[in-house]
Parts: sequence; C-alpha cells; structure tokens
Amino acid sequence: MHTPKHLPLFLIAAAVGLVTSLSGQRAFGQGIEKAAKKVGNATASVAVKGTSAITDKVYKGKEGPNGEVVYIDKKDRKFIVDDKGKKVYLKPNQIHNKPSKKDK
Repeated sequence: MHTPKHLPLFLIAAAVGLVTSLSGQRAFGQGIEKAAKKVGNATASVAVKGTSAITDKVYKGKEGPNGEVVYIDKKDRKFIVDDKGKKVYLKPNQIHNKPSKKDK
C-alpha cells in the first residue's frame, strides 16, 4: 500500500490547528472570567454603597482621597467603599472638604 504524499503535511496542519484551537478556548475562558469578576465587583460595590447610605450616615461636606463619598458607621468610624465593594476605613488626614460650587 502506498501512502499519499500529503498525509504528513495534513497531520502537521491538524496538530497545529488543534493546539491553536485549545489555546484560543483557554484565552476565551479567561476573558469571560475577567468580565464576570468585573461585573461581580461592580455589583458588590453598588450593593455596599446602597446599604451604607441607608444604615450609615453620609459625611456631608466631606469627601475621600479621590473624591469618594464618605460614610460614618455606628462606631463613628469614617469609611469609603472601594471598587470591589469593600469598606476602607479612613484616617482623619485622608478626609477633606468638598470643593464648593463656586470653585468649580
């Protein structure tokens, strides 16, 4: 029996295609994982901010280091909510006055 001349070339092409396909699926899966994590973090952040606005007090006239809303809990601790939905407690020197509308 005689083997076709193109068989080794076909096998190499099939192997390259299989490797490319598997690595592409892995990258696609990682992309979905990153997007899901981003959506989950945003959802957690919104939930914690909403809960804090109801159960805690908003520190009026003040803002966090990057212009975030500052909340005060029952123990009189000041905090902000980060992008991942975690409370970050602040030191007094991290809280500053909001700029007035005249300054803008």
